[in-house]
Amino acid sequence: MNTTDSSPTGQATTVTGLMADIAGTGRDAMRGGYSRPVFSSSELELRSWFVDQAVRRGLDVTTDRNGVLWAWWDRPDGDRRNALVTGSHLDSVPGGGAFDGPLGVASAFVAVDRMRAQGTAPGRAVAIAVFPEEEGSRFGVACLGSRLMTGAIDVDRARNLKDEDGRTLAEVCAARGLDPEHLGRDDEVLATIGQFVELHVEQGRGLIDLDAPVAVGSSILGHGRWRISLRGQGNHAGTTLMTDRRDPLVATAQIIADIRQVAREQDGARATVGRLQPVPGGTNVIASQVDLWMDVRHPDDAVTARLVETIGRRVHEAAAHEGCEAHVTEESLSPTVSFDAGLSSSLSTVLPGAPVLDTGAGHDAGVLARDVPTAMLFVRNPTGISHSPEEHVEDDDSEVGALKLAEVLTHLSS
Repeated sequence: MNTTDSSPTGQATTVTGLMADIAGTGRDAMRGGYSRPVFSSSELELRSWFVDQAVRRGLDVTTDRNGVLWAWWDRPDGDRRNALVTGSHLDSVPGGGAFDGPLGVASAFVAVDRMRAQGTAPGRAVAIAVFPEEEGSRFGVACLGSRLMTGAIDVDRARNLKDEDGRTLAEVCAARGLDPEHLGRDDEVLATIGQFVELHVEQGRGLIDLDAPVAVGSSILGHGRWRISLRGQGNHAGTTLMTDRRDPLVATAQIIADIRQVAREQDGARATVGRLQPVPGGTNVIASQVDLWMDVRHPDDAVTARLVETIGRRVHEAAAHEGCEAHVTEESLSPTVSFDAGLSSSLSTVLPGAPVLDTGAGHDAGVLARDVPTAMLFVRNPTGISHSPEEHVEDDDSEVGALKLAEVLTHLSS
């Protein structure tokens, strides 16, 4: 890993340079892009990079009881109450793009550099935060770090979440020096956050169509994840007649088609099956069980609930037709979130002419919104593609994003 020099006197680095530092970390040769699940070797390397960059800037680094990393630019009196917080995450989906998460962290460092280079002395503490397991790619629950911090997930359930290797979150945390008994809502940390502004790559085409480099976020569509489990009869592929089969994978095929159809019939809906796991997974074996994971989103939470109810009926019908049993289990659910009106208005005042966009992607800012004022900035993605190696941000736009973040932080911290 390279290291980008940063002068303690405030000589600004670049987002491009910081992103180049971590470009080799977590590359996925099979999927393309990056695979950086939380607390994996690649994500831990990125956390070490974050600490190194913070120390180079003279920032005080702490880790809270839920594994959130903090880099503090303190007031002279050390008062951290009502802090202005920015940041994002460093983990990724399997085979994800380079910018989803790390762009916000790198931009935060550059924004601090720019503020210092301009002689800014913030009137309150400023912090950069890195939230773990934002993507939910290891333990299945998105924004897990912020959910734990705010109490948005039952802590006993969270401790018992398992990764694909069967290791619980409690076990993994303990191995990383976090006491699993101390996981959960953290009122002490929440009390320090006066406002949270998250910069993120846009995960859609809004800024392409508007020909603008940066937008202010307005809201996040309600969304959730459900696991659908189908049980049939495992058997020999060569000796079992087609008429004698109870094949959950055949039911799965029908269910995936039904999910798409249900979503297409509702304006503004999104429904996706991006992962399925047949058991035992042999080429010459009829599966005995299939688990698939469904993501459903809509701006109206009541519509989301109706969509899931309709899909649930289709699931049971398809399973019964193949002689299988079905269970639908909610794994996470986030209602539609509108960002703090006053804070968003301040961002629009600082950035006149910046478009205001909603997003269908979940973020830690959305989870924190129920406890603290939050807002978001989006930086243009010229491909309009995210959660894919094709995700991209032009160098010039990444620097503009950091500049705009610095302007926002300077205004809010005065």
